[in-house]
Amino acid sequence: MKVLFLGTPDFSAVVLRALAARYEVTAVVTNPDRPAGRGHKTRPSAASVAADELGIPVFKFASVSREGLGEVRSLGADIAVTAAFGQILSEEFISAFPKGVLNVHASLLPRLRGASPVQWAILGGDEVTGVTIMRTVKALDAGDILLSESTRIGEDETAGELMDRLAVMGGELICRALALVESGEAVFTPQDDAAATYCHTISKAEGGMDFTRSATELERFVRGMTPSPSAYFYLNGKRIKVLAAKRCEMTGAPGEVIAADIKRGLIVGCGGGSVRLTRIMPEGKGAMNDTDWLRGNAVAAGSRAE
Repeated sequence: MKVLFLGTPDFSAVVLRALAARYEVTAVVTNPDRPAGRGHKTRPSAASVAADELGIPVFKFASVSREGLGEVRSLGADIAVTAAFGQILSEEFISAFPKGVLNVHASLLPRLRGASPVQWAILGGDEVTGVTIMRTVKALDAGDILLSESTRIGEDETAGELMDRLAVMGGELICRALALVESGEAVFTPQDDAAATYCHTISKAEGGMDFTRSATELERFVRGMTPSPSAYFYLNGKRIKVLAAKRCEMTGAPGEVIAADIKRGLIVGCGGGSVRLTRIMPEGKGAMNDTDWLRGNAVAAGSRAE
């Protein structure tokens, strides 16, 4: 069975490698190269890099449904697989594959349809999430489900760490799904639309820490925003990213710096309890522990974190 793969970020690359180890991937479709990193140099997507390493042809389209339908059809793929592709596929595109299009989605559908399910699972305090393999339809993540697998979210797990685990699960699950399709044993189950929830793409502007929220919520917020788009706050006019935080029992006004020393670390009051900002990235510097930063930066107790 010939497979066309469509994907873009690291999650896609992991799924692609698992898929290519067991099936003939005729080509990979991904988004055009884009600026990335501090230098804003144009770089290929992670899926493109993986395809090159695997010796698989790569096609780059801003909209494959508008620009690449003819080229895709000429490949003669039996089925298409998408994983974090980031483009809406037209009905004409979907109908180009005799065995349809399957999507690898990083949540337990119908919960968290949309672009950032991993981040939102952590932000929402979910204890369990997973991966769903579903049939792609024009409506957002609404297709019938073929397979799903769940996993518990670690107490200290960040969105990036969870994404890595779900990518491996997704690669294994899509291979099982394709085996079912190939053997004619695939059974699809409609989603319960009434139970559906949705999540939007999280912007950098949404990373600001609101210290009126509880310590539990803020600890979760930092995990959900790490590594991207990152949680942050301002102290003495300087923006500081927060890469890890830990709930504390100390109390103080929301946003009040309760402690700032190498013994206790950087602790800020919240709407309920407080958080120690254990790993930070000060403006213009690399990531470091709060105590290392405090050795060279005096912060007065009572200062305001905003």
